[in-house]
Amino acid sequence: MNLDKAKKRIAKQINKGFDGYPEISLAYFGTTAECATEVVISFIAEAGAAPQQQRFVSKQDVREDETIQSVLIRIIDRAEARTVSEVPGVTLKN
Repeated sequence: MNLDKAKKRIAKQINKGFDGYPEISLAYFGTTAECATEVVISFIAEAGAAPQQQRFVSKQDVREDETIQSVLIRIIDRAEARTVSEVPGVTLKN
C-alpha cells in the first residue's frame, strides 16, 4: 500500500471518533516535534481492560515510512477496531 493511501485510511478512522471497543490508539514520539522516530500502538479489547502495546522505531520519521504505516493499517484491520484514536503531535523523548 502506498504511503498516501495508508495515511488517508488512518486519518479516516481517527476522524470517525469513538465507536466502542476494540479501540486502537496511536502515539508518536521523537527527539524533536518535527520528527517522530517511534510509534506506539495500543490495543484495548474492552472497557477497563489493560492495553496491549506494540512499538515501532525508525531512524527516519515513522509517519513518512510506508512500511510502518502499512503495518499500522493491517493491525487496525485485523483487530477489527471500532475506534482509532491518535495522541496529537509528537511527544518529546529525552
